[in-house]
Amino acid sequence: MSADGENESATRSRVGDVLGRLRDGDAGLILLVLGGIYLAYILSGVVLGYQLRGQLNSIAALTFYIGVFALLALALNLHWGYTGLFNIGVVGFMAVGVYVMALVSKPVYTSGGAAQVGGLGLPLWVGVLAGMLAAAVFGFIVALPALRLRADYLAIVTIAMSEIVRFSFLSSEFQRFELFGNRVGFGGGSGLILDYTAPLEAFFRTFGLWDAYISFVTAFGSFGPLSLNNPKPIVDNLVYGGVLLLFVAGYYWLLKRTGESPFGRVLKAIREDEDVANALGKNTNQFKVKSFMLGCALMGLAGILWLAGQGAVTPNFFRPRVTFFVWIALIIGGAGSNTGSILGGAIFAGVLYQGPLYLKNVLEAVLPQTNAPNGFGPAVAPIFQSFDVLPFVWYTLDSIRQLQLVIMGLVLIWLMHNRPEGLLGHRKEIAASIDLSRPSTRPSTPATAADGGERDE
Repeated sequence: MSADGENESATRSRVGDVLGRLRDGDAGLILLVLGGIYLAYILSGVVLGYQLRGQLNSIAALTFYIGVFALLALALNLHWGYTGLFNIGVVGFMAVGVYVMALVSKPVYTSGGAAQVGGLGLPLWVGVLAGMLAAAVFGFIVALPALRLRADYLAIVTIAMSEIVRFSFLSSEFQRFELFGNRVGFGGGSGLILDYTAPLEAFFRTFGLWDAYISFVTAFGSFGPLSLNNPKPIVDNLVYGGVLLLFVAGYYWLLKRTGESPFGRVLKAIREDEDVANALGKNTNQFKVKSFMLGCALMGLAGILWLAGQGAVTPNFFRPRVTFFVWIALIIGGAGSNTGSILGGAIFAGVLYQGPLYLKNVLEAVLPQTNAPNGFGPAVAPIFQSFDVLPFVWYTLDSIRQLQLVIMGLVLIWLMHNRPEGLLGHRKEIAASIDLSRPSTRPSTPATAADGGERDE
């Protein structure tokens, strides 16, 4: 092996050792990564000249995307990281959860309103539970035929299923229909107005805390250096982001307990070798169906939390690219690691999803202003003519939204080549509940004349 190869191997080994030691402090590692991402965004805001309102809006948006991608990565980790189920229909279960929640919790239709269809008018929390249940039942329907397949065949079935769901919600057949004597529907291609009570208000009213929350918002907006006009939208966004992080903690706790339970150990056995698990008397199909249903319910809840406060939802939001975003987040963190799923969601949201747009704004603020070329040729030509790279930089920045997917692809390729297990994936786990390692033996002492030449055996 060459010297360069040995150095590269040694560097990878040292990186792996560092990450391995950091695994023992899950909470500390998560806080370290989150702190670094938030600090980078705050400094970007300073460069861009954001005032307090702009900084708070930036933090709220970042928190929101970290929360939703961490939730979805954790749910997918139950399928792929724990059970080895190659599900690339995540967005389909999100759609089922959101639309069923809207159907249950939208107000009853009244003529003359903005909404062309209504719902059943039940409380929002009932709609959330109904959406989760519908996603789980739909997962059960998909699981019955699909889980008999393996690897890429299962992937084809799940992505086809997600597209069938999207086109079903686009169909005019389900745009408007009667249910229990009420005019309901899914809105078709024009989308569905979510005109129920705002999620935060519904949450605080459920616990009788709405008046206290309004008082907090008023105090926040009038507090000295934090004084803001119309503080409620900012406070709502910040609080909602905090609620999402609480749900992330709940997902983490649930999946950690699941993984450490006998049920979770069977799932991991199925992931490693399903035939061996079958040979040990486990009904692997039953375990896979339960795992699939639980993961689908969590995906449905994550979709609800993502879109419940958006005011409207359209079927075209649920395109396959959202599923691939979730997969990238999981791969970055490492399949099989709940901590890695959270880290992957945070890194994806902060660096790959929101990061390029902030980088564009920062570079536009610090670089000398010029007009971006209108094509690739005019952008590249000055590099060869006069070694001027600025036109190419401006062209790249102007096309950053299109290049965002290219950047994600390059990162994914690099990970597959250099660290396919992700940052914290493939942990070694102790299968036994007791320590089976051989106890260390004491070094024998040399025999002396005083003890008659005897020694302990």
